[in-house]
Order: sequence, then structure tokens, then C-alpha cells
Amino acid sequence: MKKILQDLTAEELSALAEKMGEKKYRAEQLFHALMLGKKISEITTLPAAFKEALLDKFEDEPVKIIKTQTSSDGTEKYLFGLSDGGLVEGVFMRYKYGNTVCVSTQVGCRMGCAFCASTVGGLKRNLTSGEILSEVLTVNAIHGGDIKKREVTNIVLMGSGEPLDNYDAVVKFIRCVSSEGGINISPRNISLSTCGLVPQMYDFANEGLPVNLTVSLHAPDDETRARIMPAAKRYKISDILKACSYYFEKTGRRYIFEYSLIKGVNSDEEHAKKLIKLLSGRPCHVNLIRLNEVKETKLFAAEDKEARAFLKKLTDGGLSATLRRRLGSDIAGACGQLRAGYLDGDT
Repeated sequence: MKKILQDLTAEELSALAEKMGEKKYRAEQLFHALMLGKKISEITTLPAAFKEALLDKFEDEPVKIIKTQTSSDGTEKYLFGLSDGGLVEGVFMRYKYGNTVCVSTQVGCRMGCAFCASTVGGLKRNLTSGEILSEVLTVNAIHGGDIKKREVTNIVLMGSGEPLDNYDAVVKFIRCVSSEGGINISPRNISLSTCGLVPQMYDFANEGLPVNLTVSLHAPDDETRARIMPAAKRYKISDILKACSYYFEKTGRRYIFEYSLIKGVNSDEEHAKKLIKLLSGRPCHVNLIRLNEVKETKLFAAEDKEARAFLKKLTDGGLSATLRRRLGSDIAGACGQLRAGYLDGDT
């Protein structure tokens, strides 16, 4: 596997061009073309010799879409192929406020959450910052977006993988995707979802990036959480809440808790009462999710009536909470399902 040109910042590209005997403006042309989602071989503004030299060292297309599924609601799910044959997923979702792309940060995942297809088979490898960036640039390009008129306006790091388990690459990605001169998506329009890796949460709070922090909570107590999330055996909910408070102090951004409603596990009235007691008075929001059922997990979604009752209990109890609109449920919307089906030969 060759190096990935999208791993380099604008300044690093400038240094590379100079080292290769090219003028500064060639680096600017190169950076601009990459931000448009172009392959090296597609860039018409560069001399042929320069392109050939780049292609000798760098991947022409580090990320490409090899399969697309389109939902009846307009949601698009992509299977991305990587240079080494690895597979990850992404999702494009349309909202009134703009278009969101959900990207992956790892090939597979080692967190072992019982309800998630991404973790089936474990972690294969981390993505580089340039591979994560290429997911965004590729989707923006296929929808006709450019740098000034972006079709991707929001990003969620909620695809396959635990973002904070690939810390350095994810932080560099956020800095690159939000940098001036590039696609320049504000960190305030980026959400990062973690299962609660407490030390990295503190580190991330100190990065000075006002990203929306989302924590996969999925239970109101440690015992229930440990049944479905192995990370809960390392980090207690009390530790996660302290890290969330620190994040709020450093960034001024309220934090979000994701809570997948799993029938018979975490969705009854007692769980709702515990959640209210746990989160009351905190600058947070609870995002309730109807579980996307994954055949390997043998876990089932709470029924719609039960989900609405759970939501009402939370809001009546004073919590800020919503029930997430279901997008892409008819196209294996859960993380890892498309990849797993492709590897099994089902899609």
C-alpha cells in the first residue's frame, strides 16, 4: 500500500511540491483538486511529469465507492473500498438544515458492543486521517459539491470503529476537514461518538475543537451497561459523567447521550426513572434510538409504543430528549451491516 496524499495538510503539500522541484502554486492546485475529491490521475492542472512522480509514491484513489444502497427516504449507504482491500461504510442523510455524512474511522472495531455489527470480526486496522477525509470528499463530489458550495454540510464520526481508539488520526482529520482553504466544515458541525474511553475524552477536551461530543450510554447503570458494552467494565458511568463535565467546561458545548432502546434490556419504566435521576440538571441531551436489529446479536428493538412511552417519561422528568427519526432502515442502516453482508456474499 502506497502513502496517501490526503494525509498531508496544505502546508505539508507545499513542502512536498518544493522538495519535488515544483513551484508553490502547483501545491495550491494540487490541494484544491484533492479537496474536490479528484484522483491524482484526474487533475488536469498539473504537469504530466509531476502527476507521474506523485503516482509513483501515492495512491491514486485511496477510497472509492464500490456499492451504494438507496433508501426509500433518500438516505444513501456506501460501501467504501480502501487501497489495501479493506472495507468500511458511510451514510449520506438529508435533513432540513443540511446534509450529513456519517463516516468510519476504523476497519472493524474492537469495542465489542453487543448490538453493533461493526464489531463482528474485531478490529482489522485504523484508517489514516486522509482515508477518513477521503470518505467526506468522495461523497461531497458525487453529489456535485465543491469547496464553496458544499453538498456535505455536517459530519458524524459514527460509522464503523471507535473514533477515540484511533485518536491521532481522528484529531488530524478534524483539523484538516475544518481548515480554511479546504472543504472547511466547522467543528461545530461535526459530531464524534464514543463508547466512553475516559482518558481520551479528557485529551479530546483539551484539543480546543468545539466538536459535538456524543457518548454511547445505552444504559442507566453500570450493571446493565456491562451486559451490552465491554468498555463499561473499564470505565464506570460516574467516570464518564465527570469527563463529560470537563468537556463542557473546556468547550462550552453541551454533550449528547445516545441510548438505543433494546427490548427486555434497557427500555422499561424503571430504566427511564434511573436515567432521569442520573442525568437531571446536566447540560445534556438524550438521543433515543430504535435499535437497528443485527442478526448476529440476537437483540431486538423496543416496540414503537414502548419507545414513545420511554421518551415521554424522560421529557416529563425534565430531561431534554428526542426519539431519532429512522433513516435507512430498509437498507441495513446499522453500522457494519452492509460490509458484513458483502463479505458474506449476501449483497
